[in-house]
Amino acid sequence: MEGNLSVASDVTSILIFFVNGQKVVLKDANPEQTLLQFLRNNLRLCGTKLGCGEGGCGACTVMISQCSPHDQKVRHQAINACLVPICAVDGCAVVTVEGIGSTKTRLHAVQERIAKCHGSQCGFCTPGIVMSMYTLLRNNPQPSQAEMEGVLAGNLCRCTGYRPILEGFKTFTKEFCCKGPGADGQCCMTMKDESGVDVSTALHDVSKFAPYDPTQEPIFPPELMISKRSKTPSRLIVKGERVCWNRPQSLEQLLSLKHQYPRAQIVAGNTKIGLEMKFKNHVYPVLISPSEIKELHTIQSSETELTVGAAVTLTEFGHVMEELIKTLPEYKSRVLVALTDMLQWFGSQQIRNVVTVGGNVMAASPVSDLNPLLAAARSRLTFASKEGGERTIAFTSDFFTGPPNQKVAAREDEVLLSITITFTEANEFLYWFKQARRRDGDAAIASAAMRVKLSDDASEGKRTVEDCSLVFGAMAAKTKSAPKTEQLLIGQEWSNDILPAVSKSLVDDLPLESGAPGGMIEYRHCLVISFFFKFFISVTNCIATIAVEDASAVPKPERLLSKSAQIYQEVPSDQSADDTVGRPIAHLRAEHHATGEAVYIDDIPSVEGQLYMGRVTSTEARAKIKSVDTSAALAMQGVSHYISAADVPGANYMGPVVDDEPLFADGKVFVIGQTVGVVLAETRELAQRAAHAVRVEYEDRETPIITMEQAIDAESFYGVPREVKKGDTDAAFSDSATIIKEGEMRVGGQEHFYLETQASLAVPGEEDEMTLYTSTQHPASSQRMAAKALGVPQNRVTCHVKRVGGAFGGKQSHSGILSSMAVVAAKVSGRPVRFMLDRDEDMASTGQRHPILAKYKIGFTKNGKLTALDIKFYVNGGWTMSLSTAFVWKSASSIDHCYHWPNLTIHGRACRTNLPSNTAFRGFGEVEIAMLTESIMTDVAGWCSLPVEEVREKNMYQTGDKTFYLQKLENVTLLRCWKEVIDRANLDKLKADAVQFNKANRWKKRGVAVVPTKYGVGFVPVPESSQGAAFIVVYVDGSVLLTHGGVEMGQGLHTKMIQICSRVLAIPTSKIFLSETSTNTVPNTTPTAASASTDLNGYAVKDAAEKIRDRLEPYRTKNPDGSWDDWVQSAFQDKVSLSATGMYGAPTPMLESGRIGFQYFTYGAACSHVEIDTLTGDWQVLKTDIVMDVGNSLNPAIDIGQIEGAFVQGMGYFTMEETLVSPSGYALSRGPGTYKIPCCGDIPKEFNVALLRSAPCDKGICSSKSVGEPPLFLASSVFYAIKDAITAARSDAGVTGVFRLDSPATVERIRMACADHVARTQVPPVDKQATPWAIQP
Repeated sequence: MEGNLSVASDVTSILIFFVNGQKVVLKDANPEQTLLQFLRNNLRLCGTKLGCGEGGCGACTVMISQCSPHDQKVRHQAINACLVPICAVDGCAVVTVEGIGSTKTRLHAVQERIAKCHGSQCGFCTPGIVMSMYTLLRNNPQPSQAEMEGVLAGNLCRCTGYRPILEGFKTFTKEFCCKGPGADGQCCMTMKDESGVDVSTALHDVSKFAPYDPTQEPIFPPELMISKRSKTPSRLIVKGERVCWNRPQSLEQLLSLKHQYPRAQIVAGNTKIGLEMKFKNHVYPVLISPSEIKELHTIQSSETELTVGAAVTLTEFGHVMEELIKTLPEYKSRVLVALTDMLQWFGSQQIRNVVTVGGNVMAASPVSDLNPLLAAARSRLTFASKEGGERTIAFTSDFFTGPPNQKVAAREDEVLLSITITFTEANEFLYWFKQARRRDGDAAIASAAMRVKLSDDASEGKRTVEDCSLVFGAMAAKTKSAPKTEQLLIGQEWSNDILPAVSKSLVDDLPLESGAPGGMIEYRHCLVISFFFKFFISVTNCIATIAVEDASAVPKPERLLSKSAQIYQEVPSDQSADDTVGRPIAHLRAEHHATGEAVYIDDIPSVEGQLYMGRVTSTEARAKIKSVDTSAALAMQGVSHYISAADVPGANYMGPVVDDEPLFADGKVFVIGQTVGVVLAETRELAQRAAHAVRVEYEDRETPIITMEQAIDAESFYGVPREVKKGDTDAAFSDSATIIKEGEMRVGGQEHFYLETQASLAVPGEEDEMTLYTSTQHPASSQRMAAKALGVPQNRVTCHVKRVGGAFGGKQSHSGILSSMAVVAAKVSGRPVRFMLDRDEDMASTGQRHPILAKYKIGFTKNGKLTALDIKFYVNGGWTMSLSTAFVWKSASSIDHCYHWPNLTIHGRACRTNLPSNTAFRGFGEVEIAMLTESIMTDVAGWCSLPVEEVREKNMYQTGDKTFYLQKLENVTLLRCWKEVIDRANLDKLKADAVQFNKANRWKKRGVAVVPTKYGVGFVPVPESSQGAAFIVVYVDGSVLLTHGGVEMGQGLHTKMIQICSRVLAIPTSKIFLSETSTNTVPNTTPTAASASTDLNGYAVKDAAEKIRDRLEPYRTKNPDGSWDDWVQSAFQDKVSLSATGMYGAPTPMLESGRIGFQYFTYGAACSHVEIDTLTGDWQVLKTDIVMDVGNSLNPAIDIGQIEGAFVQGMGYFTMEETLVSPSGYALSRGPGTYKIPCCGDIPKEFNVALLRSAPCDKGICSSKSVGEPPLFLASSVFYAIKDAITAARSDAGVTGVFRLDSPATVERIRMACADHVARTQVPPVDKQATPWAIQP
């Protein structure tokens, strides 16, 4: 540690704070521990989850309340517990999800409404969402809808699609109104459709919600209030093993500390230092908290300026500016308006609550949103040091000196005291611009703050530039100005004539090398030019009349409020009230999710003697291991073992199909992130630190194969090509009536981003027994792999899965390999071993959705009728085969999608590359290839100059048609879904309105697209997986215990199984309990995947329940007036078995082609309406309508939730979720900071879902259909609506014809595809020979 810290009499090392009303006195705090770690490890408050560890997902949200030492006011703030150091909560009151309500006492209104409104699926994110909303209500008991939706932008949910969460929380807002009973005394949400069928739009009953009473909330602990008001605060010094935390009480103490320890870091929000300590393994021996320094929290304003203390949070900064804007003249407040506009898109509410103005300045991030604005606004910075006193400097971009470590022009012993912002003058204008991958909570791809001061003389309508500032973020390794362009502008007349010269000068001022960090070189240059054009038009709009066609360049992105409708068919009026099949009942564990009582793997209490596992991973993608030095790791106190391939008692190689993946590297590594070995230690943090201390040396390095193109060139493939032919494509192409075109498309991968990362706990027992608790979709596979690794029979290994915090295919094959490592570690050490991967570790090593590259030749007639398709496609499989050949098979079987193709030639291959092995993902093999098919349909319509809806419809499958593999299609509802969604969306009006909008707006364009889907259900071609099993036990008190082979991972499977069991046994669902899935109760289970689990396990549950029912039937007959409990008791007395197994094997449809067919098909259609900004590529979905055929819905609330969740996940896949790697194979998409899934602000502003009525499926359980995967592809309607909008933009630019747009349609691709004069002529081309920063795999 740096120096020795003196201890005075006014110094304390004891932390005192409250958690959920209970006083905590902590005498031996560890300054490196976060609040999240303390809550979970020390207090066992596990409702607060670890989702990412970087403050990007919101799963760890808690409320912190504190009495300000400066104004004595109590403030409630939602914060990310994963970032807050435990020492920072001294004197605070912390409230976690457990502290506001419980199923054992009463639920808080927030918990009740998210549960009853179906806002929880897997439940892992739910506590964090609850706490964000709870904190908002503590500050404002009746917020606006805009405020509610704004605070939730910092909480990610991968399951629900956000709609039900927003719907539940709207009931707290001032805009909410329950309309009460409708006509005839029925619910206002019940109606009849034209056929007389009862339909409903009510998924919950608002009248049954407990009212929210803010007066019943707990008060701030009086002890803390009294302490703040009456006691002289003590200086806090907490010494840890490696770090010392200091909280001085005066500015003098602070300056003395910085003088004594000039390299000490000042920590407020901890959003920079905390991440560096966690992810970069930096150690900062001395940390200083400025929380008690009054001078750093002062805010003062005068007639001309605003001075803000460096420790003022962005939230407080924003509130002050909002109040000032109300009182200042408009011209003076322009700088404040720009700053408040910036703040609403800065990070999340949780981040803004802790990040300080000064901390953001001194962090000197090159992608800072705030710093360009402060620099452009002519701000001043005031510093102080012990020996140098105070000094004030102008805040310009020169303040930032750039790499290394984002240095600034301040001495190490200086402390930033305040930032002074000068108000704008009457003839001065300031605007801020930013473009990111996602609007909310994302770092800028490029940002700009632009200020101009124009002359007062406006004679003849002319004004000249007197002064200007152009400052940019993310365009260099530091905040950077454009000095040559600024000089160019000064003295120039403010007119259109300046634009060409400014555009060229900006590119010269902001050069980017072809391999510059962040990539997107052409796009970023395009953005800065577009930003200036927006700035020019915005300023001109203030002083003159602008051209009508340019007006659309002015509006900024706005947060439109959401609305929605859900329509489903009511159950028959004579259905028993106890029969919940077809009713929208809530997920049976939703309340446990909302209270934090639901237990996930990492929540399981510590097991005596347990160790934590830390993975040692490879840093090379293709090399031989020369040596492994574990000495430094094993020398650490608390580290017990290093385990590698030599320690595996059984087999080291595993795999879902072929055993080609080693648990531990066997002499060579083939991918960055491959497990070389594992370290076992007493704590998770120690295990991870020890793993980083292991030194691995490599030799014989080879050039890795990363992309599909590289694999094709190297002929690096798995298996044999998948080739399918139908008809004669060559003959069709030679037909004179056939138009022939060729094309190519790439569809990128997608990270699963389940909120609960891969986790397991292995507990060794006697006689080679091993009990495995794991987060997996496939318990039997995890059991098989564990037994194989141990070299024991499977009957020695028991696998338990209570629930999974999201999976989406990502926990089907790879989870077993990871859990087997823990099993081996437990065997070798003889002690329980557990692990939970960090988010970056999970994303960098567990695989994703397969990227796909296709080249095709298409034949069609002039009226858009398809005649032939010859397609070659390749998928990136990664370093082991995993499920890649199965993916190729499924893709080749799904190329037809919804259309009849007379002639087909299909060639598919899986590429072997040096990337993590790609694996199953929701819609496996179907959505990826369907994207190519729909791209072809869109292009055919373009080539034929026909509406794409006409081309799709005239080629669409109908009942009686056969697929190219000769499966006859029965009960095809595709056209019904198609026509109904067109009608519900009012497509003709939407398109007409879009045309009119596009004529009136040059720089904003709208597009509309309708897309169908057809999804084959069943494990094809693995018929042995098409089976389910169940086990039912009835106890003598009449209670029922149900177990089946499926895993609950948010899709409501357990709830549906209980509904089915309840119907068969004719008892209330409250009598049935389902605890977990385990291999010792239901053996040999198949994966919970392929949208088949409801049917397979549902039929098995039905089989078992019917056996029980039939055994009890004589007692029902004998005692018809008796109760269920009576019949059970009588059967027990007669020694009748009250347990039964159920089994179901799905039929294996053999087709004429000799292959196995699907069980049935699920159909649907969606229409989406979008708006894009052609200058930046920004976009938003204005409206989406979905009609989905789910047969007779088992549970409309769950099914609609699955549709919405799949749609939003698919929307991310097709738009913003871009996975990138470096040319060496290093994963660049490693967490929420670098990989963007949709947040609540991204969903369609109007989101309507209707379940097709009167469409029972005779092959599905209770006449239902599978729903988990089929809806995902409907999100491609957003992609094709974007493409439609781009087409309008290209037309304005004079560019017509069919064009290629790869998926995802990122903001970069959208902007560059608009092909205006900026994109075509003013952006310098990238050197194609240079090594890029990132590549697409």
